[in-house]
Amino acid sequence: MVPPGTSCSNCGAAVPTDAFLCPACHEPVGEDLWEAALPAEAPTEPPFPAPAPVAAATPVAEPSSAPVRPRTAPVRRPPPNNPFSQDFARRLGRLNQWAESVEALGVSIPRLPAWAEEAAREATNPEPWAEVVRGVERIAQRRIITAFEEWAKNTKVRLTRLEAYSVDSRLERDQIEDAMHTARTGDIAQALATYRQVDRVVTIKERHLDQAREELERVVSLLKDMQALAIDPPQDPAETADELEAELRAGKLAALKQQIRALRLQAVGKLKSALPRYITEYGDYLVEERTHGIATEREAIDLARGARDFFRGRPEEGLRRLRALQEMHGLPPGHSSRASARPVY
Repeated sequence: MVPPGTSCSNCGAAVPTDAFLCPACHEPVGEDLWEAALPAEAPTEPPFPAPAPVAAATPVAEPSSAPVRPRTAPVRRPPPNNPFSQDFARRLGRLNQWAESVEALGVSIPRLPAWAEEAAREATNPEPWAEVVRGVERIAQRRIITAFEEWAKNTKVRLTRLEAYSVDSRLERDQIEDAMHTARTGDIAQALATYRQVDRVVTIKERHLDQAREELERVVSLLKDMQALAIDPPQDPAETADELEAELRAGKLAALKQQIRALRLQAVGKLKSALPRYITEYGDYLVEERTHGIATEREAIDLARGARDFFRGRPEEGLRRLRALQEMHGLPPGHSSRASARPVY
């Protein structure tokens, strides 16, 4: 209600206490009249505050008893600054290289397991691991030196055999001493390189000598087989063996091979004219024995195989088979006298 004795703020007319409009100008009673009618201690704000608007679609989360911490990516620790890492990698690579290279020497060296390698790289105090690696290197070096000593002893025996046949091996002996010296001083890589070179050269020289020795024995055996079959060889087998052996021990391998090749051609040429007569006579001998009830099927097979080997370009194998047949079954009676008079079929 408007307090008594008030007037309209628009026209100044008196306004009744229970009026909301001025009776004179019909304007609403001013707000200042209502504010003036309120007591001084009355509150100017409503007694209950309006509730805050809440979005309908957003659920209200219940408060948790534990504090919620923001999720962050894990922090990776930088690798420790290990001064041993670079030296360790170098030493480890050298050990691996040694292990692969000394397999030809027949020796195995110790190696660090994977977990030890990882622990050594990540260690904040690398000195204990450095001592472990140095110990492994000392063990590996001792084993390698022992293997080199055994190799040097065996190789010197091989060189002695080559020198018995006038094969020069002074350079290889010097290289063996160089390899031993570099291995003892710790330069295993250089020692292994020298070892491979010496072993390759010695193996080549032995191969050439063995081939010459094999050719010598084959041609001498061919001459002996001809003599055993009563076919005159181009040279006496015993004298030829001594002569060729002297050439071999003199180190004249090229001249020796030429002499062996010429002698073999002479023997094969003589066999081509004399061996068919021998095979024919021996076949007749087996047929004659068969007519007397003696089983000669096995001997006939051996005779045919010996003839086949010879005429297929394997004279040494053919004569060896024919000689074995003769030693088992014997020569035909009067073979030497009939050999010159019997025609060749």
